[in-house]
Amino acid sequence: MVDARLEGLDSWYAEGWKGLRVAVLGLGATGFSVADTLVELGSDVTVYAPDGAEDTVELLDVIGARFERTPLDTVPAALEARTPDLVVVSPGLPPHNASVRWATEHSTVWGDVELAWRVRDKVVRGPIAAPWVTITGTNGKTTTTQLTTAMFTAAGLRAVACGNIGVPVLDVVRDPEGFDVLVVELSSHQLHYMPTTGDGAVVPLASACLNIADDHLEWHGSAEAYRAAKAKVYERSVMACVYNTADDATRRMVEEADVVEGCRAVGFTPGVPAPGDVGIVDDVLCDRAFTEDRRNSALELATVADLEQAGLASPHMTMNVLAAAALARAAAVEPAHIRTAVQGFRADHHRTEHVATADGIAWVDDSKATNPHAATASLASFDTVVWIVGGQFKGVDIDGLVERFGPDARAVVVIGTDRTPVLEAFARHAPAVPVLQVEATDTDQVMPEAVRHAASVARPGDTVLLAPAAASFDQFGSYADRGRRFAAAVHEHLGGTADGDDGPAERA
Repeated sequence: MVDARLEGLDSWYAEGWKGLRVAVLGLGATGFSVADTLVELGSDVTVYAPDGAEDTVELLDVIGARFERTPLDTVPAALEARTPDLVVVSPGLPPHNASVRWATEHSTVWGDVELAWRVRDKVVRGPIAAPWVTITGTNGKTTTTQLTTAMFTAAGLRAVACGNIGVPVLDVVRDPEGFDVLVVELSSHQLHYMPTTGDGAVVPLASACLNIADDHLEWHGSAEAYRAAKAKVYERSVMACVYNTADDATRRMVEEADVVEGCRAVGFTPGVPAPGDVGIVDDVLCDRAFTEDRRNSALELATVADLEQAGLASPHMTMNVLAAAALARAAAVEPAHIRTAVQGFRADHHRTEHVATADGIAWVDDSKATNPHAATASLASFDTVVWIVGGQFKGVDIDGLVERFGPDARAVVVIGTDRTPVLEAFARHAPAVPVLQVEATDTDQVMPEAVRHAASVARPGDTVLLAPAAASFDQFGSYADRGRRFAAAVHEHLGGTADGDDGPAERA
């Protein structure tokens, strides 16, 4: 359903925002940024959410927005009574949510990214609003977004990583200093609510889908719907659609995308790149896409030694670097700036992060492996592991992961409130591998017990790997909380006998 009042709302300075009746569903960081933006535009804003941080609710009152504390799994009576001109949905709410379904039938539904694109011209540093580079994928989004941003920054541009990475894109477009380029990480949830035509359709300078594996199926309803959402990242791209040559699904997405004439498909590969791609030749990261004589020559971007120095040499991290380099080159970032960014980069915590080594046993935190695809990359990086696995599986099957890696594990330590999928998978595919279950249910005790179990079976040369292949919310506040508790339990267990870091220090 389209309201005539919304036509022409393609600029911060459009008159139609004033007095527009808007309902915002959800009050996380994204929901507040939506409400704050719309109030500043002069709209009449009501936020509907079952809960919200006390200080955030107070801020809504301060800025002049109303708040209705109400469940959203049934349609709030106040929402029906107001019949808003527009409903902006926070990305955590799935399309089958009752309030979202009602909004779709009775109003116009936008996501926060569409709203941000429409008002991106609030602060303009150059002749036009800052271009967007958009990134998605089942895994590696955040690291690739950070790497791409670092490459732009090394080139002297004022760049920012935003979107699903934790900084709402609406906060960025309202920054009073403005930016030269926005590097926008997009989740499948955000992409679901993004249109591909009309004034609200993003036109990215360059775009990438890093990889695809089943995830968030309970939210999207099917693997097909999940993939369709991810494919939207390529629509209307201007310079380059960057895809994974080892993942045919990403290639097909590019082939099927409706892009601006002249936009190029650029593959990234850990092997020798074909003309038009980026890859590796003799331990050198090479660009054969953005060079005049790409059939006969290549530009050096960085070396494998640079990756090793920065802790980016694992197979999945190398692919992230290559994807980021392709995106940066699409925006004319010079190779020297890409190398500078790689040399100075350090990945975030909880991404195959070394915690400690003691008695020949390495302890590694990959709590960010929140699905089987992410855990695959982590498990493939080590020879013999004691694997700590389990959590909230989000409707995703772990059977294939266990079939591939389970038989070679030294042992498995199972965490999580629902351990049945893991136990059954190991019984089928790796019945000889010792399985140790963490019986503690108190959050404070889960990781100490898991570490004790792991230490009891690990041998010199092994890696104790926290790669849960599942979300954390059944027992922990977040994947970061899970990782921090693992690292703390490791250091407490080792009691100062570890080589290397005393603990996971925050990076500047």
